[in-house]
Amino acid sequence: MNDRSNTPVSGESLLFLTDEQLRKGIEAMFFAYRGFTADPDRILDEHGYGRAHHRALHFINRTHGTTVNNLLAILGVTKQSLNRVLRTLIADGLVESRVGRTDRRERNLYLTEAGRELERALSEAQRERMRAAYRAAGPQAVAGFRQGLEAMMDHEIRRHYANLRDRRP
Repeated sequence: MNDRSNTPVSGESLLFLTDEQLRKGIEAMFFAYRGFTADPDRILDEHGYGRAHHRALHFINRTHGTTVNNLLAILGVTKQSLNRVLRTLIADGLVESRVGRTDRRERNLYLTEAGRELERALSEAQRERMRAAYRAAGPQAVAGFRQGLEAMMDHEIRRHYANLRDRRP
């Protein structure tokens, strides 16, 4: 929509966004992220976990048997930070670490049944919010939103995203 009326803005005119339009988009992103994380944050808080635990659970679930090094690359965190999160998840029986089959120095990560249950509860809360937003926005807006998000990703992050996007659940 145009800032001055209720008429849609064409794609071509969006190439000339004003600072005000960009500010509104940035603020919308901040507040949307706050809403997107609110439900999982409540669930995580009940277990004494934070968003780093959620991200680890999510990507271990998406890439069964992933290595610690691969998870480091996906999450973009330090080894020390990830080890702290993984130690907690393993100690609490949510993640299992197995010795690699081909390289015994590697550790492959899997969710336990309890880990899958928690991950399911966290992602279902987000799926419900996304589903409602996507239905309200419509298919063209959904496609445009995803294109915009992908365009904001750094090249390396986009590569990880594409690998996950193309993977079956």
